Amino acid sequence: MSERTILVFGASGLIGRFVTDDLRARGFRVVGVARSLSPAQQMSALDLELPILALDAAALTRLFGEHAVDVVVNCLGVLQDGPGSDTNVVHRDFVARLVQAIGDSGRAIRLVHISIPGTAEADRTAFATTKREAERLIAASGIPYAILRPGFVVAPSAYGGSAMLRALAALPIDLPAAEMAAPFQLVAAEDISATIGWLAARDVGDASVTAVSWDLMRPEPITMAGVVKQFRIAFGTDGWRRIALPSVLLDLGAKIGDLASHLGWMPPVRSTAIAELRRGVRGDPSAWIAATGIAPKSLAETIGRHPAAIQDKWFARLFMAKALIVASLVAFWIVSGFIALFVSYRAAAGILTAHNFPSALVDPITIGTSLMDMSIGVLIAFRRTAAIGLIAGILASLGYMVGAAILTPDLWIEPLGALVKTGPAIVLMLVALLILDNR
Repeated sequence: MSERTILVFGASGLIGRFVTDDLRARGFRVVGVARSLSPAQQMSALDLELPILALDAAALTRLFGEHAVDVVVNCLGVLQDGPGSDTNVVHRDFVARLVQAIGDSGRAIRLVHISIPGTAEADRTAFATTKREAERLIAASGIPYAILRPGFVVAPSAYGGSAMLRALAALPIDLPAAEMAAPFQLVAAEDISATIGWLAARDVGDASVTAVSWDLMRPEPITMAGVVKQFRIAFGTDGWRRIALPSVLLDLGAKIGDLASHLGWMPPVRSTAIAELRRGVRGDPSAWIAATGIAPKSLAETIGRHPAAIQDKWFARLFMAKALIVASLVAFWIVSGFIALFVSYRAAAGILTAHNFPSALVDPITIGTSLMDMSIGVLIAFRRTAAIGLIAGILASLGYMVGAAILTPDLWIEPLGALVKTGPAIVLMLVALLILDNR
């Protein structure tokens, strides 16, 4: 088995990372390819950072030849269009180049493509329709393929929707009743990896698995409420009384999530996520089970039989708070700078005047610090520059505190305690910096 080489596209994602690591543990030689890998994900010399979506068919063909690839696993996917995310480019255009490259390689390569369950008739989002277009391209290509349509994937790590389920389990809130009643068949990440390993061990010429499309999930019908309940059992919160969010608030949250995605953030609550949630996750895994003999893990096995550890609880509780923390810091810096510059400029400048600052410096300092504050807020608002903004905010706050202690020490004892409150603001920015990572 060890002589088989599997190349995984999307090796930094929830499914791709787990599959890469698990298949290596099963004895396969696995080349993990991603556009960007965190330092913790670079586990092997075979973990490669490449501009995947910029690779043409010829470059892909060379990649397969350089690494003597036997199986290509495509785990690439984006939920929604936005800056740096284009469903057509990722789901359709890349797959078109991928099947061409496999066909041109002159090698016996099987393509394993991770898609989504459901039918084309029920597809309503760009995410779903482009995923289905990719399936049609693969089926018409003539190359050996297996299209895997996992249900809701539960892995040891949490990202996106799976992180949101953990947050629902750890907090006294529920989604609206209609969403909680949506069908929600799930699958363990281990079962996906086991299926890929099973396929990789088969000869590419095996006619029984030359062109297959399987739903991968537990066969028993279950709702989202049933899945969340199992998480709540693990978190020890199953007996809590909860408040169900009204649908209008969920829809508003999705709109805010869409706006945040244009700033580079990847919130789990966006229009596409809610639309796919309301559609539900369902399928028929009988063909998959019959062909591979794999017994899908039970709900308890998938989520975990043991109580959640403290790190699980901390993550789940902070997951929803993260957006609130970042948004409040953005508002804090932008609004405070705006007020000082446009609303209460004379009062802000008057503080310096009252402490005998040279008149020639009063306006430049007031304007400069106000613009600096607003700039920090803008930096925090964009995901790409958020860390820079948070560090700048911490340094600016410390500068204000030290400067006030030297030049205007009486401000430390003014009735509203503006400078005293700067300390907790620094701590909040530090917390935001510590939980900034998504993976």
